[in-house]
Amino acid sequence: MKKKTPEGKYAWTVKVGERGQFVIPKEARDVFDIHPGDTLLVLGDKKQGIAIPPKDMLTKVTQMIFDAEEEEREE
Repeated sequence: MKKKTPEGKYAWTVKVGERGQFVIPKEARDVFDIHPGDTLLVLGDKKQGIAIPPKDMLTKVTQMIFDAEEEEREE
């Protein structure tokens, strides 16, 4: 029996080229509103793998880094 994919969950496969590049599938680009020239955040964890979070996460992560640096200076 085929399992139904949970709503809002997706999976795609891509091939990595000789230069380490891969193409984000069109359906993924459409779902996540990714356009040519966009900057994406790529996170990595040796145990959990690679993640490309939503574009708005870039601003949140950057702010967290800046906040942490400021807190360290204040100590």
